[in-house]
Amino acid sequence: MKFERIPFAALLLGFGVALPAFADDLIVKIGHVAPITGQQAEIGKDNENGARMAIEDLNSKGMVIGGKKVHFELIAEDDGADPKQGTAVAQKLVDENVSGVIGHLNSGTTIPASTIYFNAGIPQISPSSTDPQYTHNGYTSAFRVVANDIQLGQALGRYAVKDLKAKNVAVVSDMTSYGNGVASEFTKAAKAAGAQIVDQEYTNDKSTDFQAILTTIKGKKPDLVFYGGMYSQAGPLIRQARALGIDSKFVGGDGICVPKLADLAGAAIGTDTVYCAEAGGVTPDREKVMEDFRARFKKKYGVEVQIYAPYVYDAVMVMADAMKKANSSDPSKYLPFLAKESYEGVTGRIEFDDHGDIKNGTLTLRTYRAGKLEKLEVLH
Repeated sequence: MKFERIPFAALLLGFGVALPAFADDLIVKIGHVAPITGQQAEIGKDNENGARMAIEDLNSKGMVIGGKKVHFELIAEDDGADPKQGTAVAQKLVDENVSGVIGHLNSGTTIPASTIYFNAGIPQISPSSTDPQYTHNGYTSAFRVVANDIQLGQALGRYAVKDLKAKNVAVVSDMTSYGNGVASEFTKAAKAAGAQIVDQEYTNDKSTDFQAILTTIKGKKPDLVFYGGMYSQAGPLIRQARALGIDSKFVGGDGICVPKLADLAGAAIGTDTVYCAEAGGVTPDREKVMEDFRARFKKKYGVEVQIYAPYVYDAVMVMADAMKKANSSDPSKYLPFLAKESYEGVTGRIEFDDHGDIKNGTLTLRTYRAGKLEKLEVLH
């Protein structure tokens, strides 16, 4: 007796089992990693939602690769902003055979994870990690779609002295890869512009009690305090500083450029007393596109964009565009196309230099006014 092999999908249909609409599609898995738990969960979820929105938009467009309709799947992981957890989920994504990874959010998790992705030949685009080291390890698989700490810290250092008229500056770092990097670049730029660094203090990214270092800072009488770290610590730091009678201006990097900072700092946030820079930003000709994205995002998720969701969205889109141009989701085949990408996204034109850094990265200077984060200017 001769038996014919019956396709599994046909067998299921024969038994009346409904198949998903994408059963015959080419399944392409895209990994995303951010801290979804812990003190940075709010911006981690913001990033993840940006990725989900991009995946849904891609699937609605019906991209075709190799003659087959593509169905993108998001494999989302939580690294808790912890390097050890970050490398564990990186290996998990490699084992899942993802075609690419968007993430991680923090430099401290992105950098160690990048070694795992590179060894596996999997392209990685970070939408928010700013430590220069990430793209300077010689890994051809590493890319980022925002400016780095050198640009960020130097712009803030110059702005603090020339525009905010700071003369005596205290610097605080949370001792993470990100915090140390942006604080170091700020310090160099502020000194070069003529400021005196009257104090340098250190904490960690889990602290909530800053009384000791703030008491020392108060004795140095700075007219500006720079914090290299995230909003979850910056909020209590600013609140406790004001309670101690420190009336200095506060400046920080993109880690504090989050609406949630105003909630954590309370009335201490003030108006035109806390400044930050977002590692990205759109020029006037792109403002309508960004406004439309933000409105669509809020309608979909019921919350405002925190900071990097648009960059995550663009990172997913530019990765998918490289696959389309290569006519393959195989990392080894589309990676060369990704390196040569020129893509017009929500955040602007995305092109990478030889290191994998975005060309012509922008920065957005912001301040808090009456509890709201407002844009001052976009710098190139």
